[in-house]
Amino acid sequence: MRILLVPLAVGVLAGCARFEPRPIAPADTASQLDQRRLDAPALKSFLEQNLHRELAPWPLAAWDLKTLTLAAYYYQPSLDLARAQWAVARGGEITAGQRPNPSLNVTPGYDVTTLVPSPWIPLGFLDVPLETAGKRGYRRAQSQHLSEAARLNIATVAWQIRSDVRSAALDLAASGQREALLGEQLRLQINQVQMTEEQVRAGALAGSDALTFRIAQGKTQLDLADSQRQRAEARARLAEAIGIPAAALEGIKLVLPPHPDGIAALTSAEARHLALISRPDILGALAEYAAAQSALQLEIAKQYPDVHVAPGYQYDQGDSKWSLGLTVELPVLNHNQGPIAEARARRDEVAARFNALQAKVLAEIDRAVAVFRTTETNATTLRSLAREQAKRQASVAAQYQAGAVEHLDLLNAQLEAATAALLQLDGQIKLQQAFGTLEDAVRRPLTLPPAIYESSRNDAH
Repeated sequence: MRILLVPLAVGVLAGCARFEPRPIAPADTASQLDQRRLDAPALKSFLEQNLHRELAPWPLAAWDLKTLTLAAYYYQPSLDLARAQWAVARGGEITAGQRPNPSLNVTPGYDVTTLVPSPWIPLGFLDVPLETAGKRGYRRAQSQHLSEAARLNIATVAWQIRSDVRSAALDLAASGQREALLGEQLRLQINQVQMTEEQVRAGALAGSDALTFRIAQGKTQLDLADSQRQRAEARARLAEAIGIPAAALEGIKLVLPPHPDGIAALTSAEARHLALISRPDILGALAEYAAAQSALQLEIAKQYPDVHVAPGYQYDQGDSKWSLGLTVELPVLNHNQGPIAEARARRDEVAARFNALQAKVLAEIDRAVAVFRTTETNATTLRSLAREQAKRQASVAAQYQAGAVEHLDLLNAQLEAATAALLQLDGQIKLQQAFGTLEDAVRRPLTLPPAIYESSRNDAH
């Protein structure tokens, strides 16, 4: 027996994993977060790998949506969390595929009534469990489907990151343009107020006329201050979306497309159909339903008991005795009805969640298409208005040069044109936002780099 036990113990201990402590130091992690920059050499390598081109000069002179999104894929902690959840699910696949270990039972005995030929009567036997009805296969299928759902969740998180980056970058760029237009409008209003006050002092205008212009100037100053606040908030939101400190965005230049591109591809019936069957969250819900199916199959298979084979050996006072035991659970008091009912209800719940998700996606697409088309019409109208105001300003400027109108009339025309430019900018921003909502609804273009599934940062390992 000793000859058998020693090699067995050595084999068991040799295959054991060992614990490796990996403590978290909040001060170190905070320092790593604070040191993240958009000019890091490692980020440059990551961008070049996924853009398939060399980036020169570095740092980039201007950042567009694609490069900002890739920077977010490199830094964003929520993507690290999704990867970690997928790793847990993949660990579950290993667990589900494991076969149950046999157990060894050794019972030493001693006969005090006789010492011949030996008082020892040791007994030892193995318990070897044998799963039946394909339980291991169903368990593995369930874990594989859950792992696939976790992998698809990475794509869902990656798209949400892209959406957050796009929204914050658009707000940051728009607030800067709005601030410039408001600054020009404020400059014109200051001149307007000064000229009006001069005319009031000269008796050419009533004091109430100057008061009206001063109120308009005060409103523009408030709008300018609010635009500056919005720019600061947008910068902070963009930094949060990328996963870097806000200071890392100081001085960078954003380049965003002036007009949404690829509208027809997003509003087509084909895009609508593809979104309803191939969005990552739709596919993830399908994977969860498949896992629920496998879980139900597993519970049904548990109606059939597993078999335990127990070969044994006993040394009985010089005699070697061998035995073979067989253990089977008798399903006489229950047939696993409770777990089967729970698994069937859980499958129905997952199916209902899938139907609700698909209905939500359908409503999102229809609403996004309708809002975009209306916003596009309004933006076109505002562009026409801005062009008309620009023509009128040019006409008044020509009349002023000819001496046909006063300087105040020219200022009024310039202010009207500046106001129309602000309205045009607001219309363009709303159009870009509606386009982003439409992209989110159909999840196109869904071009996610393979790098989203495995982090390449040193501080992520």
